[in-house]
Amino acid sequence: MMFAKATKAAKSAHSQSDPRPRSVSSHMAGLSGLFMLIAWVAFARNFGEIAASFGYTGMPPHLDGPFASLMSVAMCAIPMVLWSVLVDKVHRNVSTGIDWSIKRPVREVLDISIVKLAGFWSTWVLLAAAYFTFRWYWEPPYTFAMDVFEGLIGPLVALSIPYIIWVDRHLVDPKKDAVWHFGAWIAGRTGYDKAQIKHHLRNWLVKGFFVAFMTSILPGGYQQIVNMDLSTLLANPVLFTGTLIGMMFLVDVQLATVGYVLTMKPLDSHIRSANPFVQGWVAALACYPPFVIMDMGSAFDYHINTAGWEHWLALWPSVQWVWGAGLIFLTGIYAWATMAFGLRFSNLTNRGVITHGPYAWTKHPAYISKNLFWWLSTMPFLVTTGSTVEAFRNCMMLALVSLVYFWRAKTEEAHLRAEDPAYGEYEAWMARNAPITRFFLWVKSWFIGNRRDSSDGAMHPAE
Repeated sequence: MMFAKATKAAKSAHSQSDPRPRSVSSHMAGLSGLFMLIAWVAFARNFGEIAASFGYTGMPPHLDGPFASLMSVAMCAIPMVLWSVLVDKVHRNVSTGIDWSIKRPVREVLDISIVKLAGFWSTWVLLAAAYFTFRWYWEPPYTFAMDVFEGLIGPLVALSIPYIIWVDRHLVDPKKDAVWHFGAWIAGRTGYDKAQIKHHLRNWLVKGFFVAFMTSILPGGYQQIVNMDLSTLLANPVLFTGTLIGMMFLVDVQLATVGYVLTMKPLDSHIRSANPFVQGWVAALACYPPFVIMDMGSAFDYHINTAGWEHWLALWPSVQWVWGAGLIFLTGIYAWATMAFGLRFSNLTNRGVITHGPYAWTKHPAYISKNLFWWLSTMPFLVTTGSTVEAFRNCMMLALVSLVYFWRAKTEEAHLRAEDPAYGEYEAWMARNAPITRFFLWVKSWFIGNRRDSSDGAMHPAE
């Protein structure tokens, strides 16, 4: 007991002398969305009974349609926004570029706002042209996303007018927005900055690509969880594991979609910069349709003649429970990593540095947990044909996939390191304190040290 108290006191003293850098988002911003998602799923699963209790008979038993999955995203967003504004007060952060004490008259900002609207609407036209041109957007599951966008474009155009004018009235420098520079170029104005135009286009390329993708995959996972049969779960470790993994992925997709949609300065969740490195884009897009390289039939397909963990452990149900628990844990880390971002999740962007939750243990919890999950769930080293060569090929393919994620992580670090001093502080703190980061740094230093010893030995064979 005394030793435990002494250890706790030592840790507390160390945390006070070397505090973790402040996270741009609080943990509760994401947790509030998770709590609402749980409440909404419970409501959707029991919708028929709830409606009947109010005298509305003949209603469907479950709210499991694609538009109900969209409603769940909106329901998640509401408490996340409220917590961020009312508790975290993110709208008062200097990084928003907004000073709410400034209240310019509309006539003073109207010309600037019109230029920005020209930039926004032109951007949306470009996105619409891209969606129209690339055929995969008119094939399932993207057809649902296209239908949603088609229905929303009118309201978005109408709402963008008061929104832009409202924000411009309070911005410290209304012309600092990258969208103004793009709009000025579109309108033939002078004073625009080409670098800002590139910045704007990169931001919207990220948003246009990933919002379409996230919207397209919303209904599938949502429908699975809303319709699941809880009574059968505990009798089957494989079914139990698959269902809980589905729940974790639902959390990831729903909260990530909130993050992609709510890129707004008043919430301090705007995209500060998109990754400027081509390598970063190549590494990231290689992990998503239609460019994905690790699915079945793709370039790095590691599933040839595999059967998965449930097959190889079928004779040992108790081992299946333990193995399944490991897979659930890894997926939970993955979902937790998304939730930690609150309103700020998105690929290929800097929207502030997250330092809490799993990001206090490693800089890339989602990538590590995802890759470990693939190794443990697929078990590429075992194949149904018994071919050692095929097993070796599968392992090599999955190793290449893991290397792609390592490459992706390094390009993200390079982006943040170059543009955000806060990331340098976080990176230095992680090197001193984060268990997983320190382990990898130790392995790296050990490997480099051994290489140097080996090199010295080769240069001085007489020693």
